[in-house]
Amino acid sequence: MALSRRTRAQQAAVDDEAVGLQQEICDEITWYMREHKVSRADLAGAMGVSPGRVSQILSGGENLTLRTLGSVVAALGARIEITLSPLP
Repeated sequence: MALSRRTRAQQAAVDDEAVGLQQEICDEITWYMREHKVSRADLAGAMGVSPGRVSQILSGGENLTLRTLGSVVAALGARIEITLSPLP
């Protein structure tokens, strides 16, 4: 069954938002690491994964699950705060 033009547009908007959110989260983690002088190797050690896995996570190229995000945040000894606001 073909999707309507409106449905395709809505799906595209959701996909764009998800990609933007993923990138924003990765940027925030990278900023936090830089500010607190945590290297990717340090983070990998704290998470019990390889530095390559940390690079995969922070590249923004994969679907970042809440479980993975929780693991990163716990390893950094940090917390995430989320604010939902209306579009301008």
